[in-house]
Amino acid sequence: MKKAVIIGCKGQDGRLLYEFLREKKYSLVGLDINYSLSTRPSKKYFVDISDASQVLKFLNSFKPDEIYYLAAYHHSSQDSPEDNLLLFKRSFNTNTISLIYFLEGMRRYAPKARLFYAASSRIFGESATGLKNEKSEINPECVYGITKASGYYVCRFYRKKHAIFASTGILFNHESHLRDDKFVSKKIIKAVAKIKRKKQKKLILGNLQAEVDWGYAPDYVRAMYKTLQIKHADDFVIATGKKHRVVDFVKIAFAYAGLDWRDYVETKPTIIGKKRKPLVGNPRKIKKLTGWVPSVNFRQMIELLLKKEGVKRAG
Repeated sequence: MKKAVIIGCKGQDGRLLYEFLREKKYSLVGLDINYSLSTRPSKKYFVDISDASQVLKFLNSFKPDEIYYLAAYHHSSQDSPEDNLLLFKRSFNTNTISLIYFLEGMRRYAPKARLFYAASSRIFGESATGLKNEKSEINPECVYGITKASGYYVCRFYRKKHAIFASTGILFNHESHLRDDKFVSKKIIKAVAKIKRKKQKKLILGNLQAEVDWGYAPDYVRAMYKTLQIKHADDFVIATGKKHRVVDFVKIAFAYAGLDWRDYVETKPTIIGKKRKPLVGNPRKIKKLTGWVPSVNFRQMIELLLKKEGVKRAG
Protein backbone atom coordinates (compact mmCIF):
# COMPACT_ATOMS: atom_id res chain seq x y z
CA MET A 1 0.00 0.00 0.00
CA LYS A 2 1.39 3.38 -1.03
CA LYS A 3 1.57 6.19 1.49
CA ALA A 4 0.95 9.84 0.69
CA VAL A 5 0.77 13.12 2.58
CA ILE A 6 -1.31 16.06 1.35
CA ILE A 7 -0.28 19.46 2.67
CA GLY A 8 -3.21 21.81 2.28
CA CYS A 9 -5.84 19.10 2.65
CA LYS A 10 -8.66 21.51 3.52
CA GLY A 11 -8.55 23.45 0.25
CA GLN A 12 -10.40 22.60 -2.95
CA ASP A 13 -7.55 20.62 -4.49
CA GLY A 14 -6.57 18.97 -1.22
CA ARG A 15 -10.07 17.68 -0.59
CA LEU A 16 -10.44 16.39 -4.14
CA LEU A 17 -7.01 14.76 -4.07
CA TYR A 18 -7.69 13.12 -0.72
CA GLU A 19 -10.79 11.40 -2.15
CA PHE A 20 -8.97 10.52 -5.38
CA LEU A 21 -6.10 8.80 -3.55
CA ARG A 22 -8.38 7.15 -1.02
CA GLU A 23 -10.17 5.42 -3.91
CA LYS A 24 -6.77 4.14 -4.99
CA LYS A 25 -6.33 2.60 -1.52
CA TYR A 26 -3.50 4.90 -0.41
CA SER A 27 -2.63 5.24 3.25
CA LEU A 28 -3.15 8.97 3.68
CA VAL A 29 -2.25 11.82 5.99
CA GLY A 30 -3.71 15.24 5.29
CA LEU A 31 -2.09 18.27 6.91
CA ASP A 32 -3.17 21.86 7.19
CA ILE A 33 -2.82 24.70 9.69
CA ASN A 34 -3.79 23.23 13.10
CA TYR A 35 -5.50 20.33 11.35
CA SER A 36 -4.76 16.69 10.60
CA LEU A 37 -6.68 14.06 8.66
CA SER A 38 -5.68 10.43 8.25
CA THR A 39 -6.93 7.13 6.88
CA ARG A 40 -4.93 5.50 9.67
CA PRO A 41 -7.19 6.05 12.71
CA SER A 42 -4.80 4.12 14.93
CA LYS A 43 -2.19 6.82 14.53
CA LYS A 44 -2.77 10.58 14.56
CA TYR A 45 -0.36 13.12 13.13
CA PHE A 46 -0.51 16.73 14.21
CA VAL A 47 2.23 18.60 12.41
CA ASP A 48 2.82 22.34 12.39
CA ILE A 49 4.11 22.78 8.85
CA SER A 50 5.78 26.05 9.86
CA ASP A 51 7.96 24.18 12.38
CA ALA A 52 10.97 22.58 10.70
CA SER A 53 11.63 20.12 13.54
CA GLN A 54 8.05 18.83 13.45
CA VAL A 55 8.13 18.38 9.68
CA LEU A 56 11.44 16.52 9.79
CA LYS A 57 10.25 14.29 12.64
CA PHE A 58 7.03 13.51 10.76
CA LEU A 59 8.80 12.52 7.54
CA ASN A 60 11.27 10.38 9.46
CA SER A 61 8.33 8.56 11.05
CA PHE A 62 5.79 8.35 8.21
CA LYS A 63 8.20 8.01 5.26
CA PRO A 64 5.63 8.69 2.52
CA ASP A 65 5.96 7.54 -1.06
CA GLU A 66 4.32 10.74 -2.34
CA ILE A 67 4.01 14.27 -1.02
CA TYR A 68 1.57 16.77 -2.48
CA TYR A 69 2.36 20.31 -1.38
CA LEU A 70 -0.87 22.19 -2.13
CA ALA A 71 -0.85 24.61 0.79
CA ALA A 72 -1.03 28.25 -0.27
CA TYR A 73 -1.55 31.67 1.23
CA HIS A 74 -3.38 33.80 -1.31
CA HIS A 75 -4.66 37.29 -0.56
CA SER A 76 -7.33 38.16 -3.11
CA SER A 77 -7.99 41.71 -4.31
CA GLN A 78 -11.50 41.17 -2.94
CA ASP A 79 -10.18 40.58 0.56
CA SER A 80 -9.65 43.42 3.01
CA PRO A 81 -6.30 45.25 2.63
CA GLU A 82 -3.32 43.68 4.35
CA ASP A 83 -0.01 45.24 5.38
CA ASN A 84 2.71 44.45 2.82
CA LEU A 85 5.15 43.20 5.44
CA LEU A 86 2.60 40.83 6.95
CA LEU A 87 1.39 39.68 3.53
CA PHE A 88 4.91 38.84 2.35
CA LYS A 89 5.69 37.07 5.62
CA ARG A 90 2.58 34.90 5.57
CA SER A 91 2.93 34.16 1.86
CA PHE A 92 6.61 33.18 2.02
CA ASN A 93 6.07 31.09 5.14
CA THR A 94 3.34 29.00 3.51
CA ASN A 95 4.26 29.08 -0.19
CA THR A 96 8.02 28.68 0.17
CA ILE A 97 9.59 28.19 3.61
CA SER A 98 7.42 25.28 4.74
CA LEU A 99 7.97 23.68 1.34
CA ILE A 100 11.72 23.80 2.02
CA TYR A 101 11.17 21.93 5.29
CA PHE A 102 9.49 19.09 3.40
CA LEU A 103 12.16 18.98 0.70
CA GLU A 104 14.89 18.96 3.31
CA GLY A 105 13.04 16.22 5.18
CA MET A 106 12.94 14.20 1.98
CA ARG A 107 16.67 14.68 1.49
CA ARG A 108 17.44 13.47 5.00
CA TYR A 109 14.83 10.82 5.73
CA ALA A 110 12.80 9.95 2.63
CA PRO A 111 15.08 10.25 -0.43
CA LYS A 112 12.89 7.92 -2.50
CA ALA A 113 9.73 9.93 -1.90
CA ARG A 114 8.22 12.01 -4.71
CA LEU A 115 6.89 15.54 -4.26
CA PHE A 116 4.42 17.60 -6.27
CA TYR A 117 4.38 21.36 -5.71
CA ALA A 118 1.35 23.38 -6.77
CA ALA A 119 2.63 26.57 -8.38
CA SER A 120 0.43 29.08 -10.22
CA SER A 121 0.03 30.73 -13.59
CA ARG A 122 0.58 34.00 -11.67
CA ILE A 123 4.33 33.30 -11.79
CA PHE A 124 4.16 34.56 -15.39
CA GLY A 125 2.92 37.99 -14.33
CA GLU A 126 -0.29 39.98 -14.44
CA SER A 127 0.49 41.58 -17.83
CA ALA A 128 1.80 38.46 -19.53
CA THR A 129 0.22 37.53 -22.86
CA GLY A 130 0.17 34.57 -25.21
CA LEU A 131 0.25 30.82 -24.73
CA LYS A 132 2.44 29.98 -21.74
CA ASN A 133 4.60 26.88 -21.49
CA GLU A 134 7.38 25.65 -19.22
CA LYS A 135 9.97 27.83 -21.00
CA SER A 136 8.00 31.08 -20.81
CA GLU A 137 9.50 34.00 -18.90
CA ILE A 138 8.75 34.03 -15.19
CA ASN A 139 7.95 37.59 -14.18
CA PRO A 140 5.52 37.70 -11.22
CA GLU A 141 3.92 41.02 -10.31
CA CYS A 142 1.97 40.14 -7.15
CA VAL A 143 2.97 38.69 -3.78
CA TYR A 144 1.25 35.39 -4.52
CA GLY A 145 3.06 35.07 -7.84
CA ILE A 146 6.42 36.05 -6.33
CA THR A 147 6.21 33.49 -3.53
CA LYS A 148 4.91 30.74 -5.81
CA ALA A 149 7.77 31.44 -8.22
CA SER A 150 10.14 31.14 -5.28
CA GLY A 151 8.70 27.71 -4.45
CA TYR A 152 9.08 26.73 -8.09
CA TYR A 153 12.78 27.59 -8.02
CA VAL A 154 13.27 25.82 -4.69
CA CYS A 155 11.93 22.59 -6.23
CA ARG A 156 14.30 22.96 -9.16
CA PHE A 157 17.19 23.51 -6.76
CA TYR A 158 16.52 20.33 -4.78
CA ARG A 159 15.94 18.41 -7.99
CA LYS A 160 19.25 19.41 -9.53
CA LYS A 161 21.41 19.78 -6.41
CA HIS A 162 20.21 16.77 -4.42
CA ALA A 163 18.48 14.55 -7.04
CA ILE A 164 15.19 14.85 -5.16
CA PHE A 165 12.06 13.95 -7.14
CA ALA A 166 10.29 17.31 -6.99
CA SER A 167 7.83 18.10 -9.76
CA THR A 168 6.03 21.40 -10.14
CA GLY A 169 2.59 21.96 -11.63
CA ILE A 170 2.00 25.46 -12.97
CA LEU A 171 -1.74 25.48 -12.42
CA PHE A 172 -4.15 27.63 -14.39
CA ASN A 173 -7.72 28.33 -13.18
CA HIS A 174 -9.59 25.17 -12.25
CA GLU A 175 -13.08 24.94 -10.82
CA SER A 176 -15.23 22.58 -8.77
CA HIS A 177 -18.19 22.68 -6.41
CA LEU A 178 -15.65 23.22 -3.61
CA ARG A 179 -14.53 26.62 -4.90
CA ASP A 180 -14.75 29.51 -2.47
CA ASP A 181 -17.74 31.80 -3.03
CA LYS A 182 -15.50 34.78 -3.86
CA PHE A 183 -14.46 33.20 -7.18
CA VAL A 184 -16.48 34.37 -10.18
CA SER A 185 -17.19 30.81 -11.32
CA LYS A 186 -18.84 29.88 -8.00
CA LYS A 187 -20.60 33.25 -7.86
CA ILE A 188 -22.25 32.56 -11.22
CA ILE A 189 -23.19 28.98 -10.41
CA LYS A 190 -24.74 29.85 -7.04
CA ALA A 191 -26.62 32.79 -8.55
CA VAL A 192 -28.16 30.62 -11.27
CA ALA A 193 -29.29 28.10 -8.63
CA LYS A 194 -30.82 30.80 -6.43
CA ILE A 195 -32.48 32.66 -9.30
CA LYS A 196 -33.97 29.41 -10.57
CA ARG A 197 -35.44 28.85 -7.08
CA LYS A 198 -36.61 32.49 -6.94
CA LYS A 199 -34.34 33.23 -3.98
CA GLN A 200 -32.28 35.82 -5.85
CA LYS A 201 -33.22 38.39 -8.46
CA LYS A 202 -29.96 39.68 -9.92
CA LEU A 203 -26.34 38.70 -10.46
CA ILE A 204 -23.87 41.58 -10.28
CA LEU A 205 -20.59 41.05 -12.13
CA GLY A 206 -17.66 43.12 -13.28
CA ASN A 207 -15.97 42.73 -16.66
CA LEU A 208 -17.96 40.25 -18.74
CA GLN A 209 -15.31 40.31 -21.46
CA ALA A 210 -12.51 39.09 -19.19
CA GLU A 211 -10.97 35.91 -20.60
CA VAL A 212 -9.83 32.90 -18.56
CA ASP A 213 -8.26 29.48 -19.22
CA TRP A 214 -10.77 27.47 -17.15
CA GLY A 215 -10.36 23.79 -16.33
CA TYR A 216 -12.13 21.23 -14.18
CA ALA A 217 -10.44 20.76 -10.79
CA PRO A 218 -10.89 16.95 -10.57
CA ASP A 219 -9.02 16.71 -13.88
CA TYR A 220 -6.19 18.85 -12.50
CA VAL A 221 -5.92 16.68 -9.40
CA ARG A 222 -5.55 13.68 -11.70
CA ALA A 223 -2.78 15.57 -13.52
CA MET A 224 -0.94 16.12 -10.22
CA TYR A 225 -1.03 12.39 -9.56
CA LYS A 226 0.21 11.56 -13.04
CA THR A 227 3.29 13.79 -12.70
CA LEU A 228 4.50 11.56 -9.87
CA GLN A 229 4.00 8.29 -11.76
CA ILE A 230 6.58 8.91 -14.50
CA LYS A 231 10.31 8.23 -14.41
CA HIS A 232 11.70 11.73 -13.99
CA ALA A 233 10.58 14.82 -12.09
CA ASP A 234 9.92 17.95 -14.14
CA ASP A 235 7.90 21.16 -14.40
CA PHE A 236 4.48 21.04 -16.05
CA VAL A 237 1.92 23.58 -17.19
CA ILE A 238 -1.52 22.23 -16.23
CA ALA A 239 -4.14 24.00 -18.33
CA THR A 240 -6.68 23.49 -21.11
CA GLY A 241 -4.99 25.71 -23.66
CA LYS A 242 -8.31 27.44 -24.38
CA LYS A 243 -9.70 30.74 -23.15
CA HIS A 244 -13.31 31.70 -22.59
CA ARG A 245 -14.98 34.96 -21.62
CA VAL A 246 -16.90 35.43 -18.40
CA VAL A 247 -19.97 36.16 -20.52
CA ASP A 248 -19.58 32.75 -22.19
CA PHE A 249 -19.67 31.12 -18.75
CA VAL A 250 -22.76 33.17 -17.89
CA LYS A 251 -24.63 32.31 -21.12
CA ILE A 252 -24.04 28.57 -20.79
CA ALA A 253 -24.99 28.49 -17.09
CA PHE A 254 -28.24 30.43 -17.48
CA ALA A 255 -29.23 28.60 -20.67
CA TYR A 256 -28.80 25.24 -18.91
CA ALA A 257 -31.36 26.37 -16.35
CA GLY A 258 -33.71 27.68 -19.04
CA LEU A 259 -33.10 31.34 -18.21
CA ASP A 260 -32.17 34.30 -20.38
CA TRP A 261 -29.05 35.73 -18.73
CA ARG A 262 -29.82 39.25 -20.00
CA ASP A 263 -32.81 39.39 -17.69
CA TYR A 264 -30.73 38.81 -14.58
CA VAL A 265 -27.12 39.95 -15.06
CA GLU A 266 -25.94 43.46 -14.34
CA THR A 267 -22.43 44.89 -14.44
CA LYS A 268 -20.89 47.38 -12.08
CA PRO A 269 -17.68 49.15 -13.13
CA THR A 270 -16.79 49.61 -9.46
CA ILE A 271 -16.19 45.88 -9.03
CA ILE A 272 -14.29 45.31 -12.25
CA GLY A 273 -10.98 46.12 -10.61
CA LYS A 274 -7.62 45.85 -12.35
CA LYS A 275 -7.90 44.59 -15.91
CA ARG A 276 -5.72 41.57 -16.57
CA LYS A 277 -4.61 40.23 -19.90
CA PRO A 278 -5.74 36.65 -20.45
CA LEU A 279 -3.30 33.93 -19.40
CA VAL A 280 -3.58 30.72 -21.39
CA GLY A 281 -1.47 27.63 -20.74
CA ASN A 282 0.01 25.18 -23.21
CA PRO A 283 -0.47 21.64 -21.78
CA ARG A 284 1.43 19.93 -24.57
CA LYS A 285 4.29 18.73 -22.35
CA ILE A 286 2.18 17.07 -19.65
CA LYS A 287 0.03 15.43 -22.32
CA LYS A 288 3.11 14.05 -24.05
CA LEU A 289 4.94 12.80 -20.95
CA THR A 290 2.03 11.56 -18.82
CA GLY A 291 -0.84 11.04 -21.25
CA TRP A 292 -3.03 13.43 -19.28
CA VAL A 293 -5.94 15.08 -21.07
CA PRO A 294 -8.99 16.84 -19.59
CA SER A 295 -12.03 14.57 -19.28
CA VAL A 296 -14.57 17.35 -19.85
CA ASN A 297 -14.75 20.50 -21.95
CA PHE A 298 -15.77 24.00 -20.84
CA ARG A 299 -19.52 23.49 -21.32
CA GLN A 300 -19.51 20.10 -19.63
CA MET A 301 -17.61 21.55 -16.67
CA ILE A 302 -20.25 24.24 -16.15
CA GLU A 303 -23.05 21.69 -16.38
CA LEU A 304 -21.35 19.47 -13.80
CA LEU A 305 -21.01 22.41 -11.43
CA LEU A 306 -24.70 23.25 -11.83
CA LYS A 307 -25.71 19.64 -11.17
CA LYS A 308 -23.67 19.71 -7.96
CA GLU A 309 -25.67 22.80 -6.98
CA GLY A 310 -28.90 20.90 -7.59
CA VAL A 311 -29.85 22.65 -10.85
CA LYS A 312 -31.57 20.46 -13.44
CA ARG A 313 -31.32 20.96 -17.18
CA ALA A 314 -34.32 22.88 -18.52
CA GLY A 315 -36.62 21.05 -20.92
